Amino acid sequence: MTTNTLTSKPRYEILDGLRGVAAMLVVAYHLLETYSTGPVDQVLNHGYLAVDFFFVLSGFVIGYAYDDRWKGLSIKDFFVRRLVRLQPMAIMGTLVGAALFYFAASDAFPLILETPWWKVVIMIVLGCFMFPTPPSMDIRGWWEVNSLNGPMWSLMWEYLANILYALFVRRFSKIGLAIFVALSAYLTIDIAFNIDVFGLLSERTKYAHTFIGGWSVTPEQLYIGISRLLYPFFMGLLLSRLNVLIRMKRGFYWCSLFITAILVMPRIGGTEHMWMNGAYEAIVVLFLFPLIVMMGAGSPITGTRSVKLCQFLGEISYPLYITHFPLIYMQIAWAKNHPDAPLGTHVFLAVCIFFLSIAVAYACLRLYDEPVREWLRLRFIVKKKTN
Repeated sequence: MTTNTLTSKPRYEILDGLRGVAAMLVVAYHLLETYSTGPVDQVLNHGYLAVDFFFVLSGFVIGYAYDDRWKGLSIKDFFVRRLVRLQPMAIMGTLVGAALFYFAASDAFPLILETPWWKVVIMIVLGCFMFPTPPSMDIRGWWEVNSLNGPMWSLMWEYLANILYALFVRRFSKIGLAIFVALSAYLTIDIAFNIDVFGLLSERTKYAHTFIGGWSVTPEQLYIGISRLLYPFFMGLLLSRLNVLIRMKRGFYWCSLFITAILVMPRIGGTEHMWMNGAYEAIVVLFLFPLIVMMGAGSPITGTRSVKLCQFLGEISYPLYITHFPLIYMQIAWAKNHPDAPLGTHVFLAVCIFFLSIAVAYACLRLYDEPVREWLRLRFIVKKKTN
C-alpha cells in the first residue's frame, strides 16, 4: 500500500472568492431567464459563461493541488479525494431536486404530473451515482442529464475532466499540454462561430453562435459539452504549470468587476449579426477568463474583511450552484401559472428566492457537506495514511 504523505497547500483565496461571485451571478441569471424568450432578450445575457469560467478555475486548482504530488499519490487516491470533495453535494443537489419535484408542476414542465413516484425514485438513485440519463428517461420535459437538478450536467463534465487529467493529461509535458490546449481551442471556435466542422450542430437555431448547451445526452449537446470543457479546464491546468501570474492591487475587487461585466453583457449583434456574439464569447473564453485567473492567482489579498469575504464566497459557491436550481424550477412554474401577477410580485419572489438559495446552500454546507466530508476524509484518506 502506498504511503500517502500529502500535506495541504495554501489556498488562492481570491480564486475561491471569484468562484462564489460567479455562482451568485448564475443564480441571478437563472432567476431572470424565467422572463426571457431566448438568448437575445435575456437579462444578464451571458450568465451561462460562468460554467466555462468554473472550468478554468478547476483546471488551475487541480494543477496547483496535484501536479507535484503524484510520486506519493495513486490514481485511486486521487479519485477518492475528488469524490470526497464533490460527491456529497452532488447527492444533496439530487435530493433537493427530488423533494421539490412535484412543486414545479406547470405547462413549463409537461412531464411532471405524468411521472409516478417510482420513476422519481429511479432518478434519485441514478442522480446520486452521477449516471447521466438519455432523453428517453426524461421526467420533466427538458432533456436534462438529471431531471431533478439541471446543473448536474456541468458536474458530469467536471468528473470527466478529472478522469482525463488523472489517466492521461497529467503526464503531458508543458509543450504537449500546450498543443492539446491549442487543439481544444479549435473546438471552442467551432462552437462560437457555428462552423460545424463535424456536422453536429444542425439543430441549433436561436442558440447559434453561443456556448449555451451541454446539458443533454444527444450528439449535439455532448459535442457542445466536451467543447466547453476541454479548452477552459486544461488551459487552467496549463496556467498553473506555467505559473505566469499577474499582480495587481485590490485584485479580488477588480476581478469581480471584470467577471460581472462579462456575464451581464447584453447579446451582441442581435439576430442579424449573430457571429458578433460568437466572437465575443470566443474572446472571453479563450483569453479573458485565463487572464482573470492569472490576475486572481497573482494578486495578494489583505485585510481581514476581504479574506473572510473570499472564504465565505468560496465555501458557499459549490453548494449554491448545485442546490439552487430546484428553487428556480418552482419559480418558473409559478410564473407560468400566474402570468397576470403584478410585476412587483414577480420581483419580490425573485429576490426572496435569491436569498433563500443562499440560505439553503449555507445550511447544506454547515449541516451536511462539511460534516460528511470530514467523516469521509477520516474514513478513507486519513485512515489509509496511517496504515
